Amino acid sequence: MVSARRSFEGTLPVAAMSRLCELLASSEGEVRFALDFGRDEMGTEYVDVRARTSLTLTCQRTLEPFVLPVAVDARLGLIRQERDEAGLPPDCEPLLVAADGRLNPADVIEDELLLALPLVPVNPDSSLPDEVTGHEPDAFTAGERRSDNPFAVLRELKK
Repeated sequence: MVSARRSFEGTLPVAAMSRLCELLASSEGEVRFALDFGRDEMGTEYVDVRARTSLTLTCQRTLEPFVLPVAVDARLGLIRQERDEAGLPPDCEPLLVAADGRLNPADVIEDELLLALPLVPVNPDSSLPDEVTGHEPDAFTAGERRSDNPFAVLRELKK
């Protein structure tokens, strides 16, 4: 595939990626992907991975599902031994392939999507309910407007 500079485009169902599905709230949807194999001017074999999808995760703040758009754009340098990683250009992430040079494109796409997930998924549009925070929104803003200096007591003690 590298010598022929092959390219592949298509879609994969999210449900077909078992490791990814373990982290999702729902396995519905598809991943649109493109893989471009080649060799750069230094002779480094690579695969460019592009994937786009929307994944349903569980927000760790509210414990409710939310949809996270995920986009992957990565260049993976194909290496056969770990010591070959040092010879990769700085813009290449290493991808260790079998001795025969074969790899499963679906596994590569799944790996990149797993790496793109946030460590702790939090819906950016969420906020904690008032009963969890223990204060009323109006009471909080009233406390913020207080003009008392917390160090005024220390200033009085110093006198």
